[in-house]
Amino acid sequence: MESHYVQFFTATILKWKPIFFNQLYRTIVLDSLNFLVEAKRMKVYGFVIMPNHIHIIWQVQEGHELKNVQRDFMKYTSQQIQKDLRTNHPDLHHEFEVNLKDRKYQLWQRNPLSINLYGRNVIEQKLEYIHNNPVQGKWMLSNEPANYSYSSASFYERDENRFPFLTHYMEYFGH
Repeated sequence: MESHYVQFFTATILKWKPIFFNQLYRTIVLDSLNFLVEAKRMKVYGFVIMPNHIHIIWQVQEGHELKNVQRDFMKYTSQQIQKDLRTNHPDLHHEFEVNLKDRKYQLWQRNPLSINLYGRNVIEQKLEYIHNNPVQGKWMLSNEPANYSYSSASFYERDENRFPFLTHYMEYFGH
């Protein structure tokens, strides 16, 4: 039986294409997280949706396997986004064409990062990292983490619960 540690998960769009500037595609990711939480397949402790990648701090729930939950999340979001790309943005959809035996198009880069987080300090470090992502580097998407709409920063900094799928990470420690 696999252990169900809190994990840091990162997935990147193929060729680092910044498709998450599109509101619909961010909503697809959020809806998928909400579905997985409501189905009691995982808990989500934190997240950020950047223009070309996502970071999630999550924990697969008992009775489910990480590989299956991760696969279902990636497959569903990919299919839904590609459906819209095909219909409304065919030129951009063409850029996700691949020459693979099992698919003609690929949205996510293969082998997303998924690492176990051991201990409160490591979870807090990763939360700080993902929450600061939008205010750093080339993106400068917000002047402060809690002002960025597509992250869990305001949940922790302002006690705003705009995302019903979020669970406070301290619940993992029984608080």
